[in-house]
Amino acid sequence: MTGRDMRVAWYRLRAGFGRRRGSYLALVLLVGLVGGVAMGAVAAARRTESSFSAYLASTSPSNLSVSVFGGGPTGASVGYSPSGMRKVAHLGGVKHVEAAITLNAVPLRPDGAPRLDTATLGSTIPVASVNGLYFSQDRLAVTQGRLADPGQPDEIVMTASAAHLLGFHVGQVIPYGLYTQKQMRLPGFGTPRVPPHRRIDARLVGLVQVSNAIVQDDTDQFPTFIFFTPALGRQVLAGDSGQGIAGAVIYGLQLERGNSGVAAVEREFSRLVPRGTIDQFHATGPVGAKVDRTLKPLAIALGVFGAVAALAALLIGAQVISRQLRAADEDLTVLRALGAGPATIAADGLIGMLGAVVTGSVLAAAVAVALSPLSPLGPVRPVYPEPGTAFDWTVLGTGLLVLIGGLGTIAVTLAYRGAPHRVARRSRLTRSGTSKTVDAVASAGLPLPAVIGVRFAVEPGQGRTAVPVRSALLGAVLAVALVVATVTFGSGLQSLVSHPALYGWNWNYMLNGSNNVPPQALALLGHDHDVVAWSGYDYNNAEIDGQSIPFLFEAVRTAGKPPVSPPILAGHSVTRANQIVLGAATLAQLHKQIGDTVVVTYGTPRDAPFYVPPTRLVVVGTATMPAVGFSSVIADHTSMGTGALVSRGIEPAALQRAQLSPDSTLNGPNLVFVRLRDGVPAAAGLAGLQRIASVADRAFAAVPRGGGAGDTLSVSGVQRPAEIVNYRTIGAVPALLAAALAAGAIIALGLTLAASVRRRRRDRALLKALGFTHRQLAAAVACQASCAAITGIVIGVPAGIALGRWLWTLFARQIYAVPHPTVPVLSVVLVAIGALAMVNAVAALPGHSAARSTTALLLRAE
Repeated sequence: MTGRDMRVAWYRLRAGFGRRRGSYLALVLLVGLVGGVAMGAVAAARRTESSFSAYLASTSPSNLSVSVFGGGPTGASVGYSPSGMRKVAHLGGVKHVEAAITLNAVPLRPDGAPRLDTATLGSTIPVASVNGLYFSQDRLAVTQGRLADPGQPDEIVMTASAAHLLGFHVGQVIPYGLYTQKQMRLPGFGTPRVPPHRRIDARLVGLVQVSNAIVQDDTDQFPTFIFFTPALGRQVLAGDSGQGIAGAVIYGLQLERGNSGVAAVEREFSRLVPRGTIDQFHATGPVGAKVDRTLKPLAIALGVFGAVAALAALLIGAQVISRQLRAADEDLTVLRALGAGPATIAADGLIGMLGAVVTGSVLAAAVAVALSPLSPLGPVRPVYPEPGTAFDWTVLGTGLLVLIGGLGTIAVTLAYRGAPHRVARRSRLTRSGTSKTVDAVASAGLPLPAVIGVRFAVEPGQGRTAVPVRSALLGAVLAVALVVATVTFGSGLQSLVSHPALYGWNWNYMLNGSNNVPPQALALLGHDHDVVAWSGYDYNNAEIDGQSIPFLFEAVRTAGKPPVSPPILAGHSVTRANQIVLGAATLAQLHKQIGDTVVVTYGTPRDAPFYVPPTRLVVVGTATMPAVGFSSVIADHTSMGTGALVSRGIEPAALQRAQLSPDSTLNGPNLVFVRLRDGVPAAAGLAGLQRIASVADRAFAAVPRGGGAGDTLSVSGVQRPAEIVNYRTIGAVPALLAAALAAGAIIALGLTLAASVRRRRRDRALLKALGFTHRQLAAAVACQASCAAITGIVIGVPAGIALGRWLWTLFARQIYAVPHPTVPVLSVVLVAIGALAMVNAVAALPGHSAARSTTALLLRAE
């Protein structure tokens, strides 16, 4: 392109800017708003997906937490001691360690007696930091108020769940009593006759969130925590003198090798803890993986919405550019007649279009930045460390490149192809004729307006009246397909949330004992006619190839019945003692495949008979694991893709005999999964199991003190994993996405129909001259719109269903759920009917305009 061509183009731009500025402004606004929404959605998806990692990094997290009960590394009755702390700090692979202690701290009633209700006995755990744990390491996230001053012994914070259970609020002064173990065993404990060893009037200064409780499943709801300051923790340790005010010690370990060093440090710590101490390991890695799986659907939904919005921006922008360039065809023809060359003609109007594209793209980036405070979405948002405006330069840069490069290329291509001499050349080479579709419609005997409408929809025409019908039909197909795919994906998500078997709960109820489900309950289950099958399991953490993994040990089952077990995704369930089934995430974590072998061990030789020596097992399958076991704020438990399932046959004979001993408190499984017969009402089945639990409670009460007295048996319904609990945060996203796609389709189709009517003004004038009435012209435009909609429905619906099912299956496998895609027939039918109705509604305005246009003016313009 020469300098002369550019001067002519600039002159034409200045001379015609006032006439074209409305078109330029429309392009700027469309690209800016739709493109900004697209870039904002993609940026929000990235920010949401990385939100937990950003939050966790801000807390100075431990890689491994260890809870030690009954004794510490020194063997003393008080878990914490400076010498024990030094021993832990000098373990191989440990970079830094901080600690906290649990307290026998109970809120006091107005009469000075301790509150001994459910909220204070087991549901809440008082914890005092010793040297900074929860204040400098594993820092608590404040959701209301402020964090307690570490140097003030009379300030506390607690989780929102604890405050709700206890009925406390921020700013309240709460009298707490610290009690010794001896006091708690006195007959008068719980009355004013046993005053606390020490009283603290603690002010609740804030509500907090623990990093490993940001995303919780139903198993994690309790216990919840009350946090006392390091100042109080040191005072308790200094004045306790072995009286037992302090209980367990919690160590937070930061490791030299990060999460990869957890297994080695766990083994070292187990050697350090004296025999008889109960310890629980809790690694940070599985928590992050669980949160990532929870956030993934929301991030995917936002990313898909952003991609669709970007595609819409390109399509709508392309239509606006095409319409504006075609509007200048007559001027270009005059320029061509005056001797202007192809370069001059191509440049005419192109500079303005490119300027509008660049301006709109910059506006889109500004819109994306303005939308950034709305992210991240999901459960991490209340504790996100850097809320507010964010500049995701990767998304902004890529978005600008896509918008400017894509629309710029489209504009140049359309300007090049729209040059008068090329249009004339293509017109000479194109054979005129009638579409077979139009011939078929005419042969079917349909009214003339319908035939004309179909011709307008499928025949592009020639010369100045040519219309890009293929792009309009393709746009209708894409719009319907994307909406149907979105609805199908949303149906899969709703099915997952509403069908527990898809996320590992492949039974109706669970019997959960404080320590075990006694033989009396198992015998009653075998005689309950409402129960078709049951299986008992023990749960604990064991090592697989040196990594701590939560286990389900199958203990007993209904005689002669197949086991009630988690749904198998691949392979088969455990049938022999030398086999193991793993969660899909655990299988990937261990870098194994079905058919490989793993080495399982539990405890150390000094823990015999509670010791499983290294045992080689064959991986025979993967399963969607249920969310059962320890609360994950204390230790890891099975959930979705995490965990292992084995037979009790791997345990040594001495351990099995000990567990079956009549005087053992472990003579029954920890859990029993119960499946009811088909047709049994849920209420009736629950009532029967509750009667069994009452019998078990009476059996526990009859056991001498210390052998199981005080234990209880509860009946639990569905225990949802964290992924399912938190999917409610995206419950409306599929519907909003479908609505946005439908709106985009309406806008795009409306612009296409308006442009088509405008381009067909000569045909319209001729039809009116031939006697077409206003109603017939409006009917022709409506038939044109209906033809586009029907094409979109016939092709787009099956394509959308196939795409939605494929996307859902891919997604379900990523979150380790059972892949069971569903097709929402009613919703798909409504989408089809809605598409047909909406395009006719959109066509009503241009159809009415077409019918009222004056024939003489149109023909004079031609």
